[in-house]
Amino acid sequence: MANAARSDSGDNLVQALSAPARLAPESGIVEVMNYGRRSCRAVMPLWAGEGDLPTPAFIQEAAAEGLRRGETFYTWQRGIPDLRQALAGYHTRLYGKPFEPENFYITGSGMQAIQIVLAMVAQDGDEVLIPTPTWPNAAAATGVIGARAVEIPMTFGNAGWTLDFERIEQAITPKTRALFLVSPSNPTGWTATLEDLRHTLAMARKHGLWIVADETYARFWYGEGERAPSYLDVMEPEDRVLFVNTFSKNWAMTGWRMGWILAHPSLGQVIENLIQYSTSGVAQFMQRAGVAAIEHGEDFVAQQIARSRESRDIITTALGASPRVRFGAPQGAFYLFFSVDGVKDMRQLAFRLIDEGGVGLAPGTAFGAGGDNYLRICFARNPEHIRQAAASIVKVLES
Repeated sequence: MANAARSDSGDNLVQALSAPARLAPESGIVEVMNYGRRSCRAVMPLWAGEGDLPTPAFIQEAAAEGLRRGETFYTWQRGIPDLRQALAGYHTRLYGKPFEPENFYITGSGMQAIQIVLAMVAQDGDEVLIPTPTWPNAAAATGVIGARAVEIPMTFGNAGWTLDFERIEQAITPKTRALFLVSPSNPTGWTATLEDLRHTLAMARKHGLWIVADETYARFWYGEGERAPSYLDVMEPEDRVLFVNTFSKNWAMTGWRMGWILAHPSLGQVIENLIQYSTSGVAQFMQRAGVAAIEHGEDFVAQQIARSRESRDIITTALGASPRVRFGAPQGAFYLFFSVDGVKDMRQLAFRLIDEGGVGLAPGTAFGAGGDNYLRICFARNPEHIRQAAASIVKVLES
């Protein structure tokens, strides 16, 4: 009876919470991760969006040196001047146009950057358009602020994944405030072309919408040049575009939880206020690590991209040889999103791959409309490990 009473009391407590908090969805990726972690066998963890390399020593040492100098006090809410200057120089080199420190704001992760910009552009009752399949956290963060995520399924065909401009246009209502676009995409590897960017920017201008551009994987790009196409290539300074990014992927800093927002300087006080009322800024010694990453990390970034390119070729060749497997070759990021003919329940297939193949993948159901019949594999790791994983996956599929 006591246990039942506690259970009833707990249910009552949950129901007393705000609806946005109570209805925040559980991650479908974490469900499979937890299943694999409880498995009795060794599992190659390709379910999360991170590589297998630790943060380089020169980045670690920069943080340690900051600690030794006693940089453990409150600091600049917008980010230390050295890091904002480093980001300005980094973008000036990559995009071939001048940027100033006033364009950049340091956040406690890319996820916090997303939460801040969504809070800037939408509120209770508003709508945010999100092309899917995509990383689920953006839709969930939209719901947490009381707005509604409107999923716009992308089209899959002979050309791989493509944006459906007609669907996007038809989804715009008087409540629509923003378009959230991840390019290169997690989980599909789709990457917007300059024409895609121009077209969506024209829509945003026409309807007075904001664009939230998640360019986390801009450097993991398998076309020509150092980075993927960007709204920075086609926009004017006064366009309503907010950029979110993170130190996590380029510099193997997923556990550091540090990101940035790129925005027009006129928005600076609003961004600073929202940082102040959430985390009050990122630890100064961690920001020293960010400076080291940007100023001395290009060789490491190049190494990461080269490994991912090799691993991409391994996994696409191995799975592409199976007549049952369907996918669009990833143009960017470090994921393969694939379906298997004859398999209806990909969540159960993910469990089977853990039990029978020792490989952990993420179910496509976690990535919104259009992802139900897919699995995502993260190939940002040792190419030999990806070769072994590919063989295990093929073996399970053939069985």
